[in-house]
Amino acid sequence: MKHLLKLGDLSRDEIFGILNLADQLKFERKNNIKKDYLKGKTLGMIVRKSSTRTRVSFEVGMYELGGTALFLSDRDLQIGRGEPIKDTARVFSRYLSGLMIRTFDQSEVEEFASYGSIPVINALTDYAHPCQVLADLMTIREYKGSFKGLKMCFVGDGNNMANSLIVGALKMGMSFSIACPKGYEPDAEIMKWASEYEGFEVTDDLMKAAKDADVLYTDVWASMGQEGEKAVREAAFKGYQINADVMAVAKKDAMVLHCLPAHRGEEITEDVLEAHANEIFDEAENRLHAQKAVMVKLMRD
Repeated sequence: MKHLLKLGDLSRDEIFGILNLADQLKFERKNNIKKDYLKGKTLGMIVRKSSTRTRVSFEVGMYELGGTALFLSDRDLQIGRGEPIKDTARVFSRYLSGLMIRTFDQSEVEEFASYGSIPVINALTDYAHPCQVLADLMTIREYKGSFKGLKMCFVGDGNNMANSLIVGALKMGMSFSIACPKGYEPDAEIMKWASEYEGFEVTDDLMKAAKDADVLYTDVWASMGQEGEKAVREAAFKGYQINADVMAVAKKDAMVLHCLPAHRGEEITEDVLEAHANEIFDEAENRLHAQKAVMVKLMRD
């Protein structure tokens, strides 16, 4: 494991290794056990998409691991003025111990990894969100004990979250269904890969997808960069909402997850979100622990 660019690059054992370390780091934090795993290390953080959980969790994570994080926006970097990524990557490799990138194009993350000589972590692209899904898997295992025999249902856009959840769920032994309007399916290559698994289903029938689900998951209808499509998407996704009716067809002990921020009244109702707030905000907290595990795996000598 040299980088974390997308979950598809990791083996099942590598994912388990990250989750097990994340559990350990969470235990140490809860019990005020401080270990400077990354003492003297510096993480650069290129953030081209605004964030709440990503920036805070990575900065706090590096501090708690004994290292330093540098926040870098386009206003701070020459790539905002046209310097080639490959040049920036080679310069950063002389200064930094690792690089986290939250941006639009997956190709940007891949290019940094290709030309640099330090670990690169994808903190979100339009294609994938591996850090979030590692936190999701960590949360599911905390609540359900294991992944075996579980069904996950994703409701909404076949976006970066759906792409990464499909890979994460199927690799860890869960079945996966996605309910989305026609024309909003996940990435074609990911669906082709997933079609080899018996437990994979794509449908525009929400109730069919949610039936007997152990884990229900949703995301906003319009992600960052899609604000201009808001009205069109609201019409397309009307009805694709986790609400009391959907909960009624899922398992009685089904958990609900959301990567946040949530638009109450759109993809999820207020009452469902609040009834499952413990799960959702444990999930948000676990971004910190899962990302600390990734950084230790990649950056520790």
